[in-house]
Amino acid sequence: MKGEKLQVHNLDLYYGEVQALKHIYFDLDNNEAAALIGPSGCGKSTFIRVLNRMNDLIPSCRMTGEVILDGEDIYGNMDVSELRTRVGMVFQKPNPFNMSIFDNVAYGRRMQGIKDKKKLAELVEQSLIKAALWDEVKDRLKKSAQSLSGGQQQRLCIARSIAMSPEIILMDEPTSALDPIATGRIEELIGELKRDFSIIIVTHSMNQAARVSDRTAFFLLGDLIEYGETKSVFTNPRDKRTEDYISGRFG
Repeated sequence: MKGEKLQVHNLDLYYGEVQALKHIYFDLDNNEAAALIGPSGCGKSTFIRVLNRMNDLIPSCRMTGEVILDGEDIYGNMDVSELRTRVGMVFQKPNPFNMSIFDNVAYGRRMQGIKDKKKLAELVEQSLIKAALWDEVKDRLKKSAQSLSGGQQQRLCIARSIAMSPEIILMDEPTSALDPIATGRIEELIGELKRDFSIIIVTHSMNQAARVSDRTAFFLLGDLIEYGETKSVFTNPRDKRTEDYISGRFG
């Protein structure tokens, strides 16, 4: 179902006296993938951490502006654990828990009080199928998640996020630690996941942004320079700085 899922209005973010994000306006529709590109240290990861309030954990961090999820300000009265259920996160380095493959996927739902074994088994299977991992692990669900390859571990982390039925999945350079084959699997997966979720992916790879996203945002020194349809941003950027970055003149 199309329609606006997320809106960010006039977002400013500071670490102490240093302004890390400046006057950001951003929106995301249902079933849409947005890629965030730009040089290291330009605010991409800081921005996606705003969207599930992970920056709350940093004492020196303060923020003004609004982040609206389905019409509700996430910095208002929204419960943070509810928010992080609705807005999942997949990190740069795969971080499976030190437990079985099954328990990794079931963990979040168990924490929410689901004890029914049949229900959990169905949830784990469906999540692993959606993460394109089920066929590879269905005969060893009780084995340690640490026994999986790096690419499989990252898909397991995606399955763990899917199991919580999020509305948005944030991915912070999810393939930077992976080989080209594993990267290709994750990129294919993003295309499939868009049927059920909205996705925001931080990537250093222009090619990856072009392959997986509907819209691309170019960040530079805390400013969102340009945000538009991926094809337009790459072939006909409105801002010279975007063109210079995409053509490799800097960054």
